[in-house]
Amino acid sequence: MAMPWLPRSAWLALLLTACAAPLPPAILTPAAKPSTVEAKADIPQQPEGPSGWTHKPAWAVQRFAVAAANPLAADAGYEMLRAGGSALDAVIAVQLVLTLVEPQSSGIAGGAFLMHWDGQDITALDGRETAPAAAGEGLFLKPDGKPMSYTQAVVGGRSVGTPGLLRMLELAHRKYGTLPWARLFEPAIRLSENGFELGARMHQMLVMDPQIKTDPQALKYFFDANGAPLPIGTLLRNPALAEVLRMVAKGGAEAFMRGPVAADIVRRVRGHASNPGLLSEADMAGYKPQLRAPICTDWRETWRVCGFPPPSSGHLAVMQMLGMTAQQSAAQSLDAIGLPNAAWLNRYAQAANLAFADRAQFVADPDFVAAPGGDWASLLAPDYLRQRAQLIGPRSSGVAKAGQPGAVKTAYAAQVAQPEHGTSHISVIDAQGRAVSMTTTIETVFGARIMSDGGTGLTGGFLLNNQLTDFALNPRDAAGQPVANRLEPGKRPRSSMAPTLVFDRRDGRLLMTLGSPGGAAIIHYVAKTLIATHDWGMDVQQAIALPNFGAFNGPTLLESDLFPGSTAAGLRALGHEVLERDLTSGLQAIMRRPAQAGGGWLGGADPRREGVVRGD
Repeated sequence: MAMPWLPRSAWLALLLTACAAPLPPAILTPAAKPSTVEAKADIPQQPEGPSGWTHKPAWAVQRFAVAAANPLAADAGYEMLRAGGSALDAVIAVQLVLTLVEPQSSGIAGGAFLMHWDGQDITALDGRETAPAAAGEGLFLKPDGKPMSYTQAVVGGRSVGTPGLLRMLELAHRKYGTLPWARLFEPAIRLSENGFELGARMHQMLVMDPQIKTDPQALKYFFDANGAPLPIGTLLRNPALAEVLRMVAKGGAEAFMRGPVAADIVRRVRGHASNPGLLSEADMAGYKPQLRAPICTDWRETWRVCGFPPPSSGHLAVMQMLGMTAQQSAAQSLDAIGLPNAAWLNRYAQAANLAFADRAQFVADPDFVAAPGGDWASLLAPDYLRQRAQLIGPRSSGVAKAGQPGAVKTAYAAQVAQPEHGTSHISVIDAQGRAVSMTTTIETVFGARIMSDGGTGLTGGFLLNNQLTDFALNPRDAAGQPVANRLEPGKRPRSSMAPTLVFDRRDGRLLMTLGSPGGAAIIHYVAKTLIATHDWGMDVQQAIALPNFGAFNGPTLLESDLFPGSTAAGLRALGHEVLERDLTSGLQAIMRRPAQAGGGWLGGADPRREGVVRGD
């Protein structure tokens, strides 16, 4: 049930009169309330705007659960689990429905990072998009040698990378699927043909984004004859997507990566009227997903946190921040109303600045860039983190510089801050205890603002990614030194996606699967959830609903209207530049319940988006 926006004074009054739980059960921001802060170059823009806050309960289940960003998508995953499908089967069904009902965030023309636990081993599957073979590091430079603006770069074919999602999911299904491939497509095909009610979040994104109307296919599908976004509740059918999904259900990922579907994608990319790109049919046909070694990091006395390696920076940055901040009790870290206090946020923000300085300097596609010291674990080495933690002081230490985790100083320039986006997240645990954490994206809201009908000639279709803008738009610094995350043919752009699995160090049991959309802020959303559940004793839903915060080696950010004024004042007194703004996470998590609480699992979904948990 949605609740009206409450001003800060009313919010605090409600919070103070709440029960002893550290978080209020339902505190809402205004639907589509615009940010009160102007965008700044040194903080990342949010990939998607706010669309209100809906109170979510925690979902207690015994056998299996799926947490996804839309109820219809969660229903599809639940259908597969009820039919005896594996966690991987459920994730595929969820993703296919998300392509239809949450097209602004992810889809079959995008990419994903997937972490899989089969009960014994963890696998990291990389379905990240790649740069076309014809693209070079200067793709986003203007004739005068200066980088394009983000908007100039993103809208059109120039920003479209080779999609990797379907090839990666197909590989994962061969290894971990139990239901037939075609069975997983049935819910998405059924909904595409019969229609679904357009939801409030998609409607609000259409209202807020003017560029999606520049694409004729998207204009015809999402808008009425007068050019206004279709209203909430409109029955929206997508016959083009249904036909493409039927082709892939029958012919596998090859039916998407070769033939008429691939040809239509390439035609729209290369033929874009104002900003054509370089994607080719050979790029599509030649894409290969990667199997990567996950990075598992011991944290605190009892937890082992496993995450995705580069080209994702997510796990490295999360664990650097957690490793640089000493464990503090809730009494030391939280204020009188159960929110992080200024003293704790001061230390956290400084650790974040240090982690983001390292991220900008070192992290990129490992097939193109060597890890510092020859091993990405060097960034998480205890001695290195202790050295970095010594730079955290009682007051803000300002903008941080990268460290030197290896014996040899890096030859790369630091990447200048620029917008980074994405996405959607899916967490699943099946009846056999197998688990998946997958973060999936087409990058910014509505991607490149190009819709393909797959060559069907029908209404609707799917949106193309703008993943190439996750590369450094300016590939070299003023001295000509290259940035590690510069664009190169066949390279995967750096990401902040952080699909995460947590285990008990003592007995190896799976404890949690979690992740979030949110661009670079994903790192803070995941870190917040880990800290709140472990250090502050919150359940997973309380941790997700906790107000967001972060720092990106610049100002310290607090989620608008959700902290008392004393918190920002306290941080400013400690030397921080504080900005209050919307931080629209989309956390989805499932956590093991202790035996004394009834056992099984507790699922959580972010109140800032439409997600839910389904399970038995």
